[in-house]
Amino acid sequence: MSKLTLGSYPHMLGFEQLERLLERSAKSGNEGYPPYNIEQTSDHSYRITLAVAGFAEEDLSITVEDRQLVIRGRQGDDSDGRVFLHRGIASRQFQRMFVLADGVEVGEALMENGLLHVDLTRARPETVVQTINIRKG
Repeated sequence: MSKLTLGSYPHMLGFEQLERLLERSAKSGNEGYPPYNIEQTSDHSYRITLAVAGFAEEDLSITVEDRQLVIRGRQGDDSDGRVFLHRGIASRQFQRMFVLADGVEVGEALMENGLLHVDLTRARPETVVQTINIRKG
């Protein structure tokens, strides 16, 4: 069975980047840690909220790499000299990736009450009407 691509449709020109974007987001994985919310805060803005209890600001990094928002967390080992009878609070590293559409910019990041909020805005596209002149051949 052959793979169906957007290039298979002759009326969809220039969508190869969208196909690569879908493949990249499918590969990003569906791991469940840390849990997160994505909310639309206005017509052109969004907020991603990650539950990062136990992480300090210096344990977290936020970068944009090739139109992907990458949020990483790495905690240091703070168990020096401590004896745990039960350790149910994980101190593990994580990496969450979110693919950004063209025109979406990362705004500020805010940490409060164990939640990391990252604000995104989408530029309003300009409506362009273009008339193409026809030359004689």
